[in-house]
Amino acid sequence: MAGGMGNRLRPLTEDCPKPMLKIGGRPILETILLSLTSCGFHKIFMSVNYRADSIIEHFRDGREFDAEISYLKEDKFLGTAGALSMLPANNDLPLILMNADILTKINFEKLLSFHESKNAVATMCVKETPYEIPYGVAEIKDSKILSIQEKPVHSYFVNTGIYALSAEVPKSIPKGVHLNITDVFGNLIKQSKEVVAFTTREYWLDIGEISSFEK
Repeated sequence: MAGGMGNRLRPLTEDCPKPMLKIGGRPILETILLSLTSCGFHKIFMSVNYRADSIIEHFRDGREFDAEISYLKEDKFLGTAGALSMLPANNDLPLILMNADILTKINFEKLLSFHESKNAVATMCVKETPYEIPYGVAEIKDSKILSIQEKPVHSYFVNTGIYALSAEVPKSIPKGVHLNITDVFGNLIKQSKEVVAFTTREYWLDIGEISSFEK
């Protein structure tokens, strides 16, 4: 999903789409593509909108990168899932969906194998991330302090922006409608579909802000 404006990375993204910002001498999106092809994924769809020409000019048809690249051109911003409606209707294979601003060592082949082994409709790749509350936390009941914990650390499973989806998911998405992938997952859960989490411990960094880009 490479169509976003990258507002949180301005001014870096004023003349360059976020996926084309260079880290280690190459665009973020190129690093993602090379990771996918190294795991055996060669049929790639890129959803594009903001400054799409610079992405298309760099990757073209993908042959230079050992890939077959097609472009899903958004006439308007469709969110993190709306562009799935533009995928070929005759596809019956599962797919990997991911944001184009992620650096990771996640093994995509293992993610897809896990998805299929669970007979899941949708799999979210998650990473356990600690969060330290920078204050003392009081446990209170009826105005009485029961305990005080100094700067406690809690762990949460955060969404990495990487997913495995069965072929039925793109087919269920209405065309031309702005839709986020978290809403898709929520709807599938309401329908009692098999929706699972794949936990990763590999390196992962979401490059959504200046501080992450500098890191």
